[in-house]
Amino acid sequence: MSEVAQLQLIALSIVGLGILILLFIKSTFVRVIGFVSIVLGLFSLMSLAVPQLASLPPAEEKVDIASIKTPTDIAAIGQTVFFSKGQCALCHSIGPSESARCPDLKGIGAKLSKDFLYESLTDPQAFVYQDFRHGGVPKEYPATMPAINKDPIGLSKNEILAVIAFLQQMSGEPISVSTAELEIPGKTPSAPVKSAEAAAVAVAQAH
Repeated sequence: MSEVAQLQLIALSIVGLGILILLFIKSTFVRVIGFVSIVLGLFSLMSLAVPQLASLPPAEEKVDIASIKTPTDIAAIGQTVFFSKGQCALCHSIGPSESARCPDLKGIGAKLSKDFLYESLTDPQAFVYQDFRHGGVPKEYPATMPAINKDPIGLSKNEILAVIAFLQQMSGEPISVSTAELEIPGKTPSAPVKSAEAAAVAVAQAH
Protein backbone atom coordinates (compact mmCIF):
# COMPACT_ATOMS: atom_id res chain seq x y z
CA MET A 1 0.00 0.00 0.00
CA SER A 2 1.37 3.39 -1.00
CA GLU A 3 1.94 6.21 1.48
CA VAL A 4 -0.90 8.25 -0.06
CA ALA A 5 -3.30 5.29 0.27
CA GLN A 6 -2.32 4.89 3.93
CA LEU A 7 -3.00 8.58 4.58
CA GLN A 8 -6.37 8.32 2.83
CA LEU A 9 -7.28 5.33 5.02
CA ILE A 10 -6.39 7.30 8.15
CA ALA A 11 -8.47 10.27 6.95
CA LEU A 12 -11.45 7.96 6.31
CA SER A 13 -11.06 6.49 9.79
CA ILE A 14 -11.13 9.98 11.31
CA VAL A 15 -14.28 10.86 9.34
CA GLY A 16 -15.92 7.59 10.43
CA LEU A 17 -15.01 8.22 14.05
CA GLY A 18 -16.49 11.70 13.86
CA ILE A 19 -19.76 10.34 12.41
CA LEU A 20 -20.00 7.73 15.17
CA ILE A 21 -19.51 10.44 17.81
CA LEU A 22 -22.30 12.56 16.32
CA LEU A 23 -24.64 9.55 16.15
CA PHE A 24 -24.12 8.06 19.59
CA ILE A 25 -22.61 10.68 21.91
CA LYS A 26 -24.85 13.30 23.52
CA SER A 27 -22.15 15.40 25.21
CA THR A 28 -21.87 18.77 23.44
CA PHE A 29 -18.11 19.04 23.85
CA VAL A 30 -17.50 15.56 22.45
CA ARG A 31 -19.90 16.23 19.56
CA VAL A 32 -17.93 19.35 18.68
CA ILE A 33 -14.77 17.24 18.59
CA GLY A 34 -16.57 14.78 16.32
CA PHE A 35 -17.67 17.54 13.95
CA VAL A 36 -14.14 18.95 13.78
CA SER A 37 -12.81 15.45 13.10
CA ILE A 38 -15.20 15.08 10.14
CA VAL A 39 -14.17 18.46 8.70
CA LEU A 40 -10.47 17.74 9.07
CA GLY A 41 -10.84 14.24 7.65
CA LEU A 42 -12.76 15.48 4.60
CA PHE A 43 -10.21 18.24 4.06
CA SER A 44 -7.39 15.69 4.20
CA LEU A 45 -9.16 13.45 1.69
CA MET A 46 -9.61 16.36 -0.72
CA SER A 47 -5.96 17.41 -0.43
CA LEU A 48 -4.74 13.83 -0.92
CA ALA A 49 -6.89 13.57 -4.07
CA VAL A 50 -4.76 16.27 -5.73
CA PRO A 51 -2.06 14.65 -7.92
CA GLN A 52 1.29 14.73 -6.19
CA LEU A 53 4.24 15.96 -8.28
CA ALA A 54 7.78 15.22 -7.22
CA SER A 55 9.99 18.28 -6.79
CA LEU A 56 13.16 17.59 -8.74
CA PRO A 57 16.27 19.74 -9.22
CA PRO A 58 16.79 21.30 -12.66
CA ALA A 59 18.12 18.86 -15.21
CA GLU A 60 21.81 19.29 -15.92
CA GLU A 61 22.43 20.45 -19.46
CA LYS A 62 25.07 18.36 -21.19
CA VAL A 63 27.32 20.48 -23.40
CA ASP A 64 28.40 18.09 -26.13
CA ILE A 65 31.60 19.65 -27.45
CA ALA A 66 31.62 17.34 -30.49
CA SER A 67 28.25 18.65 -31.66
CA ILE A 68 29.30 22.32 -31.47
CA LYS A 69 30.54 23.59 -34.81
CA THR A 70 29.74 27.32 -34.75
CA PRO A 71 29.16 30.09 -32.18
CA THR A 72 25.45 29.84 -33.05
CA ASP A 73 25.48 26.29 -31.65
CA ILE A 74 26.95 27.65 -28.41
CA ALA A 75 24.19 30.29 -28.21
CA ALA A 76 21.51 27.63 -28.70
CA ILE A 77 22.85 25.73 -25.68
CA GLY A 78 23.02 29.01 -23.77
CA GLN A 79 19.34 29.68 -24.43
CA THR A 80 18.44 26.29 -22.94
CA VAL A 81 20.66 26.90 -19.89
CA PHE A 82 19.23 30.42 -19.45
CA PHE A 83 15.66 29.16 -19.10
CA SER A 84 16.41 25.91 -17.23
CA LYS A 85 19.43 25.10 -15.07
CA GLY A 86 20.69 28.68 -14.95
CA GLN A 87 17.34 29.87 -13.52
CA CYS A 88 18.05 33.30 -15.05
CA ALA A 89 14.43 33.86 -16.12
CA LEU A 90 13.26 33.59 -12.50
CA CYS A 91 14.52 37.13 -11.89
CA HIS A 92 15.46 38.64 -15.25
CA SER A 93 13.34 39.33 -18.33
CA ILE A 94 14.26 39.87 -21.96
CA GLY A 95 12.26 42.97 -22.67
CA PRO A 96 10.13 45.19 -20.40
CA SER A 97 8.26 43.25 -17.72
CA GLU A 98 6.40 44.45 -14.62
CA SER A 99 6.99 41.13 -12.84
CA ALA A 100 10.79 41.09 -13.30
CA ARG A 101 12.65 41.64 -10.03
CA CYS A 102 16.04 42.34 -11.63
CA PRO A 103 17.38 44.33 -14.59
CA ASP A 104 16.00 43.75 -18.09
CA LEU A 105 18.60 41.85 -20.15
CA LYS A 106 17.36 42.98 -23.56
CA GLY A 107 20.36 44.34 -25.47
CA ILE A 108 22.77 43.58 -22.61
CA GLY A 109 25.11 41.76 -24.99
CA ALA A 110 25.58 44.98 -26.96
CA LYS A 111 26.27 47.08 -23.86
CA LEU A 112 28.76 44.89 -22.00
CA SER A 113 31.83 43.01 -23.18
CA LYS A 114 32.21 39.26 -22.91
CA ASP A 115 34.77 39.55 -20.11
CA PHE A 116 32.58 41.97 -18.14
CA LEU A 117 29.57 39.66 -18.50
CA TYR A 118 31.63 36.68 -17.33
CA GLU A 119 32.83 38.60 -14.27
CA SER A 120 29.30 39.84 -13.53
CA LEU A 121 27.99 36.27 -13.58
CA THR A 122 30.76 34.70 -11.51
CA ASP A 123 31.51 37.65 -9.17
CA PRO A 124 28.42 39.88 -8.98
CA GLN A 125 29.94 41.95 -6.16
CA ALA A 126 33.00 43.01 -8.21
CA PHE A 127 31.36 46.36 -8.89
CA VAL A 128 28.91 47.86 -6.39
CA TYR A 129 26.54 50.60 -7.50
CA GLN A 130 26.65 53.80 -5.43
CA ASP A 131 23.83 56.33 -5.30
CA PHE A 132 25.20 59.89 -5.52
CA ARG A 133 21.80 61.51 -6.10
CA HIS A 134 21.55 62.65 -2.49
CA GLY A 135 23.84 64.63 -0.23
CA GLY A 136 26.19 63.00 2.21
CA VAL A 137 27.87 59.61 1.95
CA PRO A 138 26.61 57.71 -1.12
CA LYS A 139 24.57 54.62 -0.36
CA GLU A 140 25.85 51.34 -1.75
CA TYR A 141 23.60 48.88 -3.54
CA PRO A 142 25.32 45.48 -3.69
CA ALA A 143 24.06 43.01 -6.27
CA THR A 144 21.48 40.53 -5.02
CA MET A 145 22.37 37.99 -7.68
CA PRO A 146 24.34 34.89 -6.56
CA ALA A 147 27.53 33.73 -8.25
CA ILE A 148 26.11 31.30 -10.79
CA ASN A 149 29.24 29.15 -10.90
CA LYS A 150 28.69 28.17 -7.26
CA ASP A 151 25.91 26.35 -5.41
CA PRO A 152 22.96 26.26 -5.61
CA ILE A 153 23.08 26.97 -9.39
CA GLY A 154 26.60 25.77 -10.13
CA LEU A 155 27.03 26.40 -13.86
CA SER A 156 30.19 25.12 -15.49
CA LYS A 157 32.52 27.38 -17.48
CA ASN A 158 31.09 26.00 -20.73
CA GLU A 159 27.53 26.73 -19.60
CA ILE A 160 28.43 30.28 -18.57
CA LEU A 161 30.11 30.96 -21.92
CA ALA A 162 27.03 29.52 -23.66
CA VAL A 163 24.75 31.91 -21.72
CA ILE A 164 26.99 34.85 -22.71
CA ALA A 165 26.80 33.75 -26.35
CA PHE A 166 23.00 33.66 -26.08
CA LEU A 167 22.90 37.15 -24.55
CA GLN A 168 25.05 38.46 -27.40
CA GLN A 169 22.95 36.74 -30.04
CA MET A 170 19.61 37.97 -28.74
CA SER A 171 21.11 41.50 -28.57
CA GLY A 172 21.85 41.36 -32.29
CA GLU A 173 25.60 41.38 -31.69
CA PRO A 174 28.25 39.10 -33.22
CA ILE A 175 28.98 36.21 -30.88
CA SER A 176 32.49 36.67 -29.51
CA VAL A 177 32.54 33.30 -27.73
CA SER A 178 34.51 30.83 -29.83
CA THR A 179 34.50 27.06 -29.74
CA ALA A 180 38.20 27.12 -28.81
CA GLU A 181 37.31 28.63 -25.41
CA LEU A 182 35.18 25.66 -24.38
CA GLU A 183 36.73 23.15 -22.03
CA ILE A 184 36.85 19.57 -23.24
CA PRO A 185 35.71 17.21 -20.42
CA GLY A 186 38.49 14.96 -19.16
CA LYS A 187 41.21 16.92 -20.88
CA THR A 188 43.65 18.67 -18.58
CA PRO A 189 45.90 21.43 -19.88
CA SER A 190 49.50 20.39 -20.29
CA ALA A 191 51.80 21.54 -17.52
CA PRO A 192 54.04 24.46 -18.51
CA VAL A 193 57.73 23.68 -18.82
CA LYS A 194 59.88 25.56 -16.35
CA SER A 195 62.36 28.01 -17.84
CA ALA A 196 65.40 26.18 -16.42
CA GLU A 197 64.13 22.88 -17.80
CA ALA A 198 63.41 24.49 -21.14
CA ALA A 199 66.95 25.87 -21.32
CA ALA A 200 68.39 22.44 -20.52
CA VAL A 201 66.26 20.84 -23.24
CA ALA A 202 67.39 23.49 -25.73
CA VAL A 203 71.07 22.88 -24.90
CA ALA A 204 70.62 19.12 -25.20
CA GLN A 205 68.94 19.53 -28.58
CA ALA A 206 71.74 21.83 -29.74
CA HIS A 207 74.31 19.18 -28.88
